[in-house]
Amino acid sequence: MTAPVARADAGPRPTRSALVLTVATAVLVGALLVGVLVGPAGLTPRSVLLDLLDAIPGVRVDSGLSAQQHAILWQIRLPRVVLGALVGATLAVAGAAYQGVFRNPLADPYLLGVSSGASLGATVAIVAGGAGLAYGVPVAAFVGGVLAVAATYLLGRSIGGVRSEVVIILAGVAVAAFANAIQTFLMQRYDETLRQVYSWLLGRLSTDGWTDVEVVLPYVVVAAAVILLHRRTLDVMAVGDVEAASLGVNPGRVRLVLVGAATLGTAAVVSVSGLIGFVGIVVPHAIRLVVGPGHRLLLPLSLLLGAAFLVLADVVARTAVAPAELPIGVVTAAIGAPFFLLVLRRTRGTG
Repeated sequence: MTAPVARADAGPRPTRSALVLTVATAVLVGALLVGVLVGPAGLTPRSVLLDLLDAIPGVRVDSGLSAQQHAILWQIRLPRVVLGALVGATLAVAGAAYQGVFRNPLADPYLLGVSSGASLGATVAIVAGGAGLAYGVPVAAFVGGVLAVAATYLLGRSIGGVRSEVVIILAGVAVAAFANAIQTFLMQRYDETLRQVYSWLLGRLSTDGWTDVEVVLPYVVVAAAVILLHRRTLDVMAVGDVEAASLGVNPGRVRLVLVGAATLGTAAVVSVSGLIGFVGIVVPHAIRLVVGPGHRLLLPLSLLLGAAFLVLADVVARTAVAPAELPIGVVTAAIGAPFFLLVLRRTRGTG
């Protein structure tokens, strides 16, 4: 007789997992539709839907949009919605990966200093004249993000030991403050870049066509693929490094690969979106409250619902004070700051 070990470790039932993923996909599709349909420029929802249908091969309908309105839809609104989905998905799945790697529920790209380091790297590239090279800014942002997360991890371990909980977050705050200080100095020294760099500090999803989407898409695909391929390994590592090693997992190598992938994706999206905080905390923890901590379902759901969350947050940013526009970082902070305090309280209560 065989013991039902595999059944016990299998996590959610396949039918339940498929249902949850289907619902999450429907939520994302709904959010994308809302993002495309809502906005200024006199585009009615009916006209937008008809124009989207007209883009399907073999379908010919008259949307009634003028050439200018058609350009607004396809060169401004749609790229912004797609970029928001990519940024939200990356920040959420990176946050879930960081939390699994460090076994710390408070870890996310913003609090670990990755976002600030990546933003500093992008700022250095712009100041050095790299803004004209579309692929140069994300590379510089990646270098800055890697250095920041490496500094955070080494500083946290040197102070708090291997199993530090809050210390690594405090180290991330210190690293982020240091990166922000250097960035502020560069902004004052090279004030011709002040407006462009300052917009990153507040977060924005303004686009000029599909260039930003094309720039970050390869980084996002690679990062998401690597993280999703390690979702079972993260469940094994949750029991501890010693136990994971006894099961054939190399914790050090896995940690390096996942931190590198999460940093790659975060650095790329931060280079075009700026500092959009708390997505990596709000989305994964909201999902855990519903489906539990298993990464086999947590990571793909973070990808889908993180995209939906930021697209809807951008809708709020565009419409809350219309015709003006709120920085999207303000919207995510207004939602994420209270949620972070709730998570901190729950973590302290269970610690």
